[in-house]
Amino acid sequence: MMKKSSGPAFRAAQIDLAKCLACHGRAVISGVFHELACVQCNASGWVAVETGDPLPLEVLVTQLSIRLQAADHQIEQLKRSALLGGPATQYDENNRRGPGATNFTGD
Repeated sequence: MMKKSSGPAFRAAQIDLAKCLACHGRAVISGVFHELACVQCNASGWVAVETGDPLPLEVLVTQLSIRLQAADHQIEQLKRSALLGGPATQYDENNRRGPGATNFTGD
């Protein structure tokens, strides 16, 4: 049951997407002599999970943009965590575990 509302939503809701079963997410299918645009997914490679229907192009662009922004955010977090720590920083810093509280690297 949907909640009643007047007017458009304030934020675009993320729709669960799945790879198209006809083209396997490639957006094209093999014809006899050349590749053809997949008609099952409007040549996007993505369909709605619940219905399996292709998304309208306006909605598809918004959904792919939301996914791209989330992926960029995740990449930035991984880069930031790699810069803050890692094996090299542990190897170079003094961990005071060696004889006389010197650095012990385990080599």
